[in-house]
Amino acid sequence: MALLTSADKALWRLALPMIFSNITVPLLGLVDTAVIGHLDSPIYLGGVAIGATATSFLFMLLLFLRMSTTGLTAQAYGAKDPLRLARALVQPLILAFGAGALIVLLRTPLIDFALHIVGGSDAVLEQARRFLEIRWLSAPASLANLVLLGWLLGVQYARAPVILLVVGNLLNIMLDLWLVMGLHMNVRGAALATAIAEYGTLLIGLGMVWRVLAMRGITLDLLKSAWRGNIRKLLALNRDIMLRSLLLQLCFGALTVFGARLGPEIVAVNAVLMTLLTFTAYALDGFAYAVEAHSGQAYGARESGQLREVWRAACRQAGLVALAFALVYACFGGHIVALLTSLPALRELADRYILWQVVLPVVGVWCYLLDGMFIGATRGAEMRNSMAVAAAGFGLTLLTLPYLGNHGLWLALAVFLSLRGLSLAVIWHRHWRNNTWFPAPHDIS
Repeated sequence: MALLTSADKALWRLALPMIFSNITVPLLGLVDTAVIGHLDSPIYLGGVAIGATATSFLFMLLLFLRMSTTGLTAQAYGAKDPLRLARALVQPLILAFGAGALIVLLRTPLIDFALHIVGGSDAVLEQARRFLEIRWLSAPASLANLVLLGWLLGVQYARAPVILLVVGNLLNIMLDLWLVMGLHMNVRGAALATAIAEYGTLLIGLGMVWRVLAMRGITLDLLKSAWRGNIRKLLALNRDIMLRSLLLQLCFGALTVFGARLGPEIVAVNAVLMTLLTFTAYALDGFAYAVEAHSGQAYGARESGQLREVWRAACRQAGLVALAFALVYACFGGHIVALLTSLPALRELADRYILWQVVLPVVGVWCYLLDGMFIGATRGAEMRNSMAVAAAGFGLTLLTLPYLGNHGLWLALAVFLSLRGLSLAVIWHRHWRNNTWFPAPHDIS
């Protein structure tokens, strides 16, 4: 029996490039953490952690721009419809640039509001403010890059997203080392490095998209007309995914908020450990992205057999990778933490909570894969509902904080990931049992 079936190979052809490109994103986080973590006070690391969380909350609230773009593009790709392909690019780009411009204009009151909610040490909050004032200048580019990545993924042009992510993040890392370590700009240097890299990535991405458009026979005239029509479906889908993203970011933001109130050392050590979790999640998301593209293509072409095979392959391969991450963290977690910070107090604290990095990859892999399945089919309402169930479980688990302390935060995260996977699995099973996963032909437009 072959070690890899044809479905496994098809999955890896799309997933492997995305895994390598995806891990450059948390690799950037690792570099940020390592560079800032070796400064002479934990307030810098805490400030960057709060600033990065606020940035993630705001920008990733608009993650629907990538997710809806991937799903709609993959469906148009499966249906072989050039106009729908063009529309799936142009309409989300308009939304991205508009939302990004608003964030730049309103960034000062938004920062005030975000830091007021977080609370905690004044010294840490001041570092977070310095980070955010510069970081949020890149909002138009950051959001447009989500759209470009989603569109390139939807047409299964795996090499283009790899170039987009790897080059952009390597540029960010080099600027980070130069501005923070070389010019001693501290948190401002980390923020400026990211902002410059986002605009550089946008230029690269536009060039890559233009090449793909030419390959697909999509002309400038078609792009000019693509902004019209079908906007109601896009807005409805984006509304549901935005609500889902809001719940997701509220839960992850709560980790930093409650961690900050447990003390500056807790928020700093959680930032280090969340870097490991983020690295794992981005790697496993390579499989989820592959599932998104195949699910959307199957949805547009109404092909169920190949979809089932790819799903089974994703469970096999992603499950093994998740187990590998768990094993690495079990054996070498303490050594990895030691590379990220030279502060003895943080290293000692990290040893108490490293077990959660062993548990979470195995718990979380299933919700990542099922997210990919539902994104490809643009089932935003069901994703929203499942996230509401998971968020409720997360909130209830936070009631253990007075008894478990920081362990209660990590337990809440484990419950959150588990409920996301379980609720989506129930919905997925019901659709396949009732033969309702694919829409009626007149519903695909």
